[in-house]
Amino acid sequence: MKKFFSIGLVVTFVMSLVAGCGTPSSASKTQFFIGGIGPITGGAAIYGQAVKNGAQLAIDEVNAGGGINGYKVTYDFQDDENDAEKTLNAYNNLKDKGMQILMGTVTSTPCVAVADKTINDKIFQITPSGSSVDCIKNGQAYQVCFTDPNQGAASAKYITDNKIATKVAVIYDSSDVYSSGIYTSFAAKAKSLGVQIVSAEAFTADNKTDFSVQLQKAKSAGADLVFLPIYYTEASLILSQANSMSYAPKFFGCDGLDGILGVKNFNIKLAESVMLLTPFAADATDSKTQSFVTKYKTTYGETPNQFAADAYDAIYIIKAAIEKANVKPSDKTADICAAMKNVMTEIKVDGLTGSAMTWLSTGEVNKDPKAVIIKDGVYKAY
Repeated sequence: MKKFFSIGLVVTFVMSLVAGCGTPSSASKTQFFIGGIGPITGGAAIYGQAVKNGAQLAIDEVNAGGGINGYKVTYDFQDDENDAEKTLNAYNNLKDKGMQILMGTVTSTPCVAVADKTINDKIFQITPSGSSVDCIKNGQAYQVCFTDPNQGAASAKYITDNKIATKVAVIYDSSDVYSSGIYTSFAAKAKSLGVQIVSAEAFTADNKTDFSVQLQKAKSAGADLVFLPIYYTEASLILSQANSMSYAPKFFGCDGLDGILGVKNFNIKLAESVMLLTPFAADATDSKTQSFVTKYKTTYGETPNQFAADAYDAIYIIKAAIEKANVKPSDKTADICAAMKNVMTEIKVDGLTGSAMTWLSTGEVNKDPKAVIIKDGVYKAY
């Protein structure tokens, strides 16, 4: 019996090499295998858990409706704790299991680390929320969210078009590609629009708990709005510290602020009137949004944020590309990847985060930006 088992292992190993790309052969597969990676523990867990849940909800719907091209979907989401090294471990685990398509990663730095791997392994990748331009390489990795430059430029335009402020301060993380990328494009667009940036102060990953210096400079410069292209944990500290020094400007952020209402021990009253650029508002009245929100609340007991909506859309984007490419789970992973790449510029998807979404060959999504404002402890369309 042991001898028979050993021979089986050798045969399996040889067949996996023949399949190529370092992934197991998909010849015997009867279901599409979509992998997901993101933080479901640690400081960015709100993002990852939302993505995991939103994608699961979509996959359950797809499977209940007969699958994709008649084939059901297997879904496996792995934790990377928002750490680039751990995301590579998660990726290798999924690849060893036979992953054919990657829906991830959730945050930009891990997504950049994985993008090189998916290119080499010829695995189709779409990130729901990795917004760095480095996430999308060689037209193989695609985005559901806006790129950092688009978020920064769109924020500056939104602030100008809606006459939200005249003097702007910026507090950003110079050690983070997401934050620094948004700041760079925001500053350039603000200058072209005549928006006055009176203070621009950075912090780093090694110094992100005391923001008194940055806030004092913004206050002294007379900023009536502070732009925060950062994540919600640091933003909650900034709001608390601004309150303690009696500084009450408007605060405006991007998708990284989504999650601030869930920060432990944070007084959410301090987030009143905070605005953020986002493609999704849970209180929108269209039937698609309300159906999603109702199902999400029923299943997970909470209101979905934009990361959940991004992931939900990502699964339906994958479905649309598979159907257009007419691929099967028994096809080689590299062939599935090539076929899906060929049709990404041809598909159009009506989702929660955008109507008639299309994609450039670079992997960048086309859709209209929106903004929400926090009122009475919930996000409302602005």
